[in-house]
Order: sequence, then C-alpha cells, then structure tokens
Amino acid sequence: MMSFRNISMYYFVCVAVHGITLANAATFSIQNNFPYTVWAAAAPGGSGQLDHGQTGDCVGLLQCQGYGLPPNTLAEYTLNQFDGMDFFDISLVDGFNVPMEFSPTSGGCNRGINCTSQIVGQCPSEFQTPGGCNNPCTVFKTDEYCCNSAPCNTKLAKMKLESLSPFFFPFVALCFTVATAATFTIRNNCSYTVWAAAVAASAGGGGKRLESGATWNLNVKPGTRGARIWARTNCQFDEAGRGRCKTGDCGGRLKCKAYGKPPNTLAEFALNQYKNLDFFHISLVDGFNVPMEFSPTSALCKKGIQCTADIVRQCPKELKAPGGCNNPCTVFKTQQYCCYYGKCDPTDFSKFFKARCPNAYTYPRDDPSSTVTCPGGTNYKVVFCPIGSPHLEMVASMSQEE
Repeated sequence: MMSFRNISMYYFVCVAVHGITLANAATFSIQNNFPYTVWAAAAPGGSGQLDHGQTGDCVGLLQCQGYGLPPNTLAEYTLNQFDGMDFFDISLVDGFNVPMEFSPTSGGCNRGINCTSQIVGQCPSEFQTPGGCNNPCTVFKTDEYCCNSAPCNTKLAKMKLESLSPFFFPFVALCFTVATAATFTIRNNCSYTVWAAAVAASAGGGGKRLESGATWNLNVKPGTRGARIWARTNCQFDEAGRGRCKTGDCGGRLKCKAYGKPPNTLAEFALNQYKNLDFFHISLVDGFNVPMEFSPTSALCKKGIQCTADIVRQCPKELKAPGGCNNPCTVFKTQQYCCYYGKCDPTDFSKFFKARCPNAYTYPRDDPSSTVTCPGGTNYKVVFCPIGSPHLEMVASMSQEE
C-alpha cells in the first residue's frame, strides 16, 4: 500500500483512529446498496459469482488472490499499525467504477469517508473505459501521472477531475500546535565534490556545491511533505547557475526546482504529519549514486538509517548507468518493476538492493517499516559518503557557479 513516493497518499489521507491495547480481529461489513448485483472482492483473498469481469476483475477468479485490474474504486486499509492504530482511505489511484462509503462502526471512532460522485457518467474522454473511469496513470503510464521518478504534474487531471471528487487529489489540512522549522545539516564526507539538492512538493527547492568536508544548513518549514535531498555528481554550471550533472541532474539548474534525474540516492521526508510526527527514509526507487546516512540530531530521537554499500561497482549489468546504478523501473518501465497499479512483489533486482541496504526502500511496495518516525521539531543530518562507506573516487568537473 505504501512507498515513499506515495507517502502523500498514505499519511495524508483522512484517517479515523481508535486506541487499542490488544490486537483483535476486525469485522468488515460490506453492503451492496445498488439495484444491481456486484461481486465484492478483498485482498488478502476473498470475494462474494464472476465470469470474466468488466471492471475490477482479478484474473477471472471469484475468490480473489490478487488485486483487481483497473478501473476500480478502492477501500484500502492497514490494521494495528503505528501506535496500535488502523489506517484507512478510499483511493482512486486505480480509477473509479462504483461509488463507495468507508466508515467505522465501533463506538470509539466516528469519522468516515465517501466518494459518491457520478464519475463514470462525467468521466473525461481520455479516461473513459467500459464500466468505469481510469486514473491517468493507468492510461498514460508516465512519470507525470505515476510519480515514479519525478514530481507529479496533475494539471490536466486536476482540471478535469477535481470537480468530480476530491479523492483524486487528497490533501488533508493538519493542525499544528507548536510546529517549528527543522534544520537539516547536509554534509559532504566524500573525497570528491558533490552538488547537494533539495526539493519539496509543498515548498521550494535549492542546491549548493559542497567540496569535500563542506556542509549546508537548510531550514525546512513545518508541514513540508514530498521532500527529497540528494547528491549530484560530475556537474558543470555557468555563472547563471545553468549547466548539467552526470547523476541527479534537475533540468540543468544549480538550484533545483524539480526532482533529480535517476539514478540518485534519495533522503525523503515529510514533517509534522500524523500525530505531529516526522516520517523519513532512504529510498532507492530512483536508483543509487552516492552512499548516504539520514539521521536525527535532536536528543529526543536517536534512530537513523544508512545505505553505504558499494552498489555502483556491484551493479547488475542491466542496471548500470554512468556514475550510478539504476532502479529497474527506470530501465524497464513495466508493471512488474514500477507497480503502476495493484500488487507487485520483490524482484531479483530489488532484492539486490535490499541485500546491500536492508533499511532502504528498494521498490514502490517495499516494507513500510523502512520508514522511521521522530517527533515534529526534530533536526536532522544527511551525510554523503558517511564513515564506513566505500571510498569511491569521482572525477568532478570544475564549475563557475560560486
């Protein structure tokens, strides 16, 4: 259900919460209020008669063993997670076929959600399909709509779909009590120059040349989400801050306005989110170029993460790229590796990354436990080539930007 590129989907959906002390089974009452028959499905496996289905088909099985084919309106949930909470949402990332309500029935939790617009009848022509309305990612399969390795540009979909249902683009306003800016200390511990970059979906971006041993202190606003920090290598910029980098290039800018081009090792984070917690991790969903440490520096939070393996030199030949090692999604662009919709499993390539960096995200449906939390207001450090990482020599081009 979650990868960090989708953290804005998972942690910013409407969440209804109830406290529990013991983990008990949950009962889901699924009711059909339509005047016609539907075939309910659930994964993990289950269902309610089915020939080859028009929408939501799960390989022709009545008792589903996998996710359904788009388009289908989804009720998604995980039970007994962080702090004993259940997380649930209605998702249209696989499109829409049937209006839906998803609500708790227990006395301790009263907030539910619904998506009841007549989306099928009003579906934009680009997304129309028999019996439903596709999500743009299913149709176009591009980074612009699937957010595999770049910021999402939802302009077309927003204009056409926003008026139909707010759940196509779920953004929840969170209340902060004493939310303060966080300081990120970005240090280059490599023996070569890197050009650090930082971009947030909910804020601006930036970039700075860092010689070996240099640091960059970056103040990040509370509530920032969809944020990334990464290192660019072998860059050359002119006095206007225009140029290019061998890895991690962000449209030829010194001060990045968009995410970097793979391969690049990513420090990703969202600040002051659910329960005023910060969520952060190291991600290899855009590949690997520089070893990295991502750790809190405040006294109240101690757990950090690292990815320090010699991945560039050990990279499988199919994934090799100048200066780095690509994620298989970047190379093959298929459902198997990119998880455009529904379920996908680890592959031999993702296992290669996981074996070397077990605490990093390696594919879009990787283990959510790879994400670490700290209280809001925590400060952090991102270190390129931390102590213990392999000594990787790079021939960095000289630039004139500073």
